[in-house]
Amino acid sequence: MQTRRLGDRTVSAIGLGGMPMSVRPVNDEEQGIATIRTAVENGVTLIDTADAYCRDESEFGHNEVLIAKALAQAGAGPDDVLVATKGGHTRTGTAWTLDGRPEYLREACVASARRLGVEQIGLYQFHRPDPAVPYADSIGGLKALLDEGLIATAGISNADPEQIRLAHEILGAGLVSVQNQYSPSFRSSEPEIDVCDELGLAFLPWSPLGGMGGAAGLGDDFAVFGKVAAKHGVSPQQVALAWELARSGNVVPIPGASRPESVTDSVAAVHLQLDDEDLAQLASA
Repeated sequence: MQTRRLGDRTVSAIGLGGMPMSVRPVNDEEQGIATIRTAVENGVTLIDTADAYCRDESEFGHNEVLIAKALAQAGAGPDDVLVATKGGHTRTGTAWTLDGRPEYLREACVASARRLGVEQIGLYQFHRPDPAVPYADSIGGLKALLDEGLIATAGISNADPEQIRLAHEILGAGLVSVQNQYSPSFRSSEPEIDVCDELGLAFLPWSPLGGMGGAAGLGDDFAVFGKVAAKHGVSPQQVALAWELARSGNVVPIPGASRPESVTDSVAAVHLQLDDEDLAQLASA
C-alpha cells in the first residue's frame, strides 16, 4: 500500500470511511466488522468515523463502537491503525444538528475516547462549523483538547480557506488535516486543497466516489471515468480515487464502504497509474 503523511504519522494513501456501516435504517454489524477487517488486512491504516455516524439519536456513537470492536477482533491497536473521529455534530431523533461550543467538544471527545477504548484520540476533527458559535471559539476548544492531552492531533472538516488559515493560526503544528467533500461530482473544494498544499496539511476527501447514492453509478453519470476505466481494465471507482491521489501528494481519499468487496476494489486504486491524457480527460469531465 502506498503511504501519505498525516502530521508526523505515515498512513495508507487510501483510508476507509465508516459512515455507510452505521447510518442506514438497518445496519449489518457482522458485515460491517468484516468490512473493517478486510480494510486492515489490505493495508489500510486510516479509518475515519464520527460520533454522529448512527441511525438516530438512540444509537449515538454506533460507528465508533463498531470500529473499536472490529479492530480488537483483528488485533489492531492505535499504533497499527489511526482512527480519526469527529465531534460537533449532534443528532436529534434522525435530524443532524450542530454544537460547536468548546465545552461540548470536550464532552464529546471524552465520550468518543471511551467508545473507541483509547486514552488519547489520535486525530480528532471538528465536524462542521456551528453558525451559533464563533469559529475561533470552536477551534480554541480543539486547542484545549491538545493542551490537555486528550487528543494527539487535530483536524477540521467542512471548512473554507479562511477557516483553514484561522485554524492553522490557532492550532499551529497541532492541525494536521482538513476533511471536505470532493469527488468527480463535487469539485468546489479545489481552493481548500491548494491551501492544504501550501500549509502542509493532509486533505481527506469525504464521499470521494459521490456518496452512498452516487458511487455505483459513477461511470454512467461521468462517462469519461467509465471510458478511462475500460482503457485500464479497472472500475470507474478506482479511476476516481487514482485521479484524486494524482491531484496532490497531500490528498488521502476516505471512501465509505459497507461491504468487503468495496474495500478491496478501492485499495487497488493505489496501483493505477493515470497518464497525462487520462488526467486531462478527467479534469474536463
